[in-house]
Amino acid sequence: MSRPETVGRARVTVFSPKIEELLRDRRGAKVFRLEADTVGVADPNVMDKLLGSRSAHEFERPTFKPLQGRSISRAEANDMLHAISRDVRDALQRPAPDSIDLSGIWPRAGHAYLRDLLFGPEPPRFRLLTDPRLETAPVVARAAVRASAAWPGRPGPEASMSHLALRAAAAADDDRHYAMGLYRRVAAPVCLGVSALVANALWLGSPFDPDASNRHIVLESLRLLPPSWNILRVASGDFPALDPRIGPGDDVLLLPLLSHRDPDLWDDPDEFRPRRWQDLDAENQPGFLPFGHANERCRGRHLIVPLAEHLLERIRSEGLVVSPEQTTAKVPLAGLLGVTRVRVVRPRA
Repeated sequence: MSRPETVGRARVTVFSPKIEELLRDRRGAKVFRLEADTVGVADPNVMDKLLGSRSAHEFERPTFKPLQGRSISRAEANDMLHAISRDVRDALQRPAPDSIDLSGIWPRAGHAYLRDLLFGPEPPRFRLLTDPRLETAPVVARAAVRASAAWPGRPGPEASMSHLALRAAAAADDDRHYAMGLYRRVAAPVCLGVSALVANALWLGSPFDPDASNRHIVLESLRLLPPSWNILRVASGDFPALDPRIGPGDDVLLLPLLSHRDPDLWDDPDEFRPRRWQDLDAENQPGFLPFGHANERCRGRHLIVPLAEHLLERIRSEGLVVSPEQTTAKVPLAGLLGVTRVRVVRPRA
């Protein structure tokens, strides 16, 4: 790991070397060459032009890129999002369980809670696909999808399932492998993304100011440790007309990681200050792209933010905090940016 950076309440966040290098050497840079065929962009105006110039290609969509060699249509993606949205609404409308202990190691503890909250009653073939251990083992994850598709029989009418699982269970026999893979593509990232976001919030700000709203805590966490820290756009002949520093053969990596900490855009950019959002509009704040561009903003934000607020409300009501004995946490180079192994405890009496 690289040189640590101090964030929040004197805790040290140790970024992977690549992330640390970007934060150290490219902070405040606007458009710069990352590699021979890749240009990095952190200028909010250039980001706006590039992302507004066209919709994402299918390979640029993180969740709905092609699966098993098959394209996922926008209509199918919308259908999946509608199903998981119903599941989230149903879960948040039910009485919260009283016996759940959210202390432990985060984000794993949060992942387990969300898995049970959203998909707890699912048959084993579905629960298998939201196991957090699969996130670090892609070969095993693919094997799990094949196994779930080959599982003999079908869930009976008495089976209690989410809307997302019901959709997958209705697939024809010759389409079950694809349907189960698509179920995992949507179900697992919800649990993983929300638990990672809340783990980041805990690390950055716990114990929280009693006057800070959960929404503002979520937004500030998304700013400092955006899970979606980069946005790829493959080379386009139209890009040089938008900015001459981009060549016709250059891929473009837009970097919310940097724009979210740009001193030209934020007061005290490295400080965890949820109250700043009292005077800012998250939908229109320049350079703030935790869920992409207004031209094609991720609809998942309507799931992620309410679930994160729900978790924070439970954590705060139970008085849970990051262990005062933990002073360091690591942020690996991964698809979702976030701290690992944050120990959450009840304060000592």
